[in-house]
Amino acid sequence: MSFIDDMKQKAKKEIKTIVLPEATDVRTLEATEQIGKEEFAKVVLVGNKEEILKVAKENNFDISKAEIVEPKTSEKYEEYSNSFYELRKNKGMTIEKANELMLDPVYFGMMMLKQGDADGLVSGAAHSTADTLRPALQIIKTAPGTKLVSTFSFMVVPNCEFGDNGVFVFSDCGLNPNPNAEELSEIAISSANSYKQLTSRDARVAMLSFSSYGSASSPEVEKVQQATEMAKEKAPELALDGELQLDAAIVPEVGQSKAPGSKVAGTANTLIFPDLQAGNIGYKLVERLGKAEAYGPICQGIAKPVNDLSRGCKAADIVGVVAITAVQAQ
Repeated sequence: MSFIDDMKQKAKKEIKTIVLPEATDVRTLEATEQIGKEEFAKVVLVGNKEEILKVAKENNFDISKAEIVEPKTSEKYEEYSNSFYELRKNKGMTIEKANELMLDPVYFGMMMLKQGDADGLVSGAAHSTADTLRPALQIIKTAPGTKLVSTFSFMVVPNCEFGDNGVFVFSDCGLNPNPNAEELSEIAISSANSYKQLTSRDARVAMLSFSSYGSASSPEVEKVQQATEMAKEKAPELALDGELQLDAAIVPEVGQSKAPGSKVAGTANTLIFPDLQAGNIGYKLVERLGKAEAYGPICQGIAKPVNDLSRGCKAADIVGVVAITAVQAQ
């Protein structure tokens, strides 16, 4: 069974309701049809009902199993506007502005989550990461005990003997531009927990650098070394090591050579990149050149499941992220 098929099977055990606010995007509607056929989640499309049905008809998509909610005519519109105003009035929000924002499908969808009318939300096919996560942090806020919201991507590399038969978590690929050592340690711990939650397997975490075990010296290397020590102190139960070059992290013979005695080197399935540039470039290289399936960026640290998509995503990517979101919501 493939990674994403496993996610779908897990999702079917407890069906959750997932909001898709980019409801006139052709990829979203194609994904909605597929989810309806496979029945691993309930889909709510948020937007102008007439326009959604028009685009679906033009493209011969059957979206009959999805619920369509139009903010302007919804019986929840006033309730959501008032609740959003109360949440943000100390930040300068007015009721007029709240009414205006509740017409935005992303904001309306976030209020559905906040009020318990849905279980998760997936956006980003037609929105930037900021436009997806800003309303999430304003409305849903962070999970208890969370010090840092971050993202990860599930990478499924075909015909690959590394990681867990080609399955990896890459983090952070979508949110934190230049995390310091403390933040990098939090990203590592969150990513390990996410890997365990979604795959039911233990994470083996590599803190990546252009140096292995002090083979090079620079402030960038020192940051990763400090983050590694912090993460080990905070979560000594994790299989986590660094700093490691990418080949030392995933190739057994290279790991033995460059990091002898390491319990992670050569076997890592969770790769923590030193900054956003490296993470974002890394996951897109593997996706495009390695022909990997890339699901994400998936968010960790938000109180309810809200997940981002790449604007270059395909309908199949949306299907996969909805399945992952449904499992997170369980």
